[in-house]
Amino acid sequence: MRVLLIEDDREAAHYLTKGLAESGHVVDHAPDGPRGLVLATSEPYDVLIVDRMLPGLDGLSVIEALRKNGNVVPALVLSAKGSVEDRVAGLRAGGDDYLTKPFAFAELLARLEALVRRGQPKAVETVLRVADLELDLLARTVTRAGRPIELKPREFRILEYLLRHAGKVVTRTMLLENVWDYSFDPQTNVVDVHMSRLRQKIDGGGVKPLLQTVRGAGYRLREEP
Repeated sequence: MRVLLIEDDREAAHYLTKGLAESGHVVDHAPDGPRGLVLATSEPYDVLIVDRMLPGLDGLSVIEALRKNGNVVPALVLSAKGSVEDRVAGLRAGGDDYLTKPFAFAELLARLEALVRRGQPKAVETVLRVADLELDLLARTVTRAGRPIELKPREFRILEYLLRHAGKVVTRTMLLENVWDYSFDPQTNVVDVHMSRLRQKIDGGGVKPLLQTVRGAGYRLREEP
């Protein structure tokens, strides 16, 4: 990861820069608030280490300025001030974590890695599957053992919901709220009718059944062992 260290203490900066470099990371160092702010706004970084007490512009002001400009790079605040009020002030200023001096380098490194992981976008799941049943959210297609299955929009939504809750019992109320957007039971068999049609399409043709009716509870999509 690429780290920007904003720290005015030479010994502390040397210690952190050396340790991070030995851990395989790239480190840029700014010895005061103004230069740290310039670097943080002009270069891409994975994470910032910001000392709270800095010449020219204090660390919390640096972070506040970044946040006001839409910069959301994770920031770890370092400070000798460790009271609850100080930690709260650091977090409210836009800091993502707060570490009190003195600290162990191993803890600082672990906190940085956690901040970077937290800031990374999660992979978006585009294909849902159970056994040989697949639903492609992007292509809006469904296949069973490679065979295309034509579903109506409502059937597609039902199957998507069942796949997202594969192995779990899905009640009629859950389907009504999440597929039909009903906040009440219309007292009709609309769910049962659609589930019957869906079962014929995905479990027809002599394949191993995947869609189960759980008597008195609802439905479940899973592969039987």
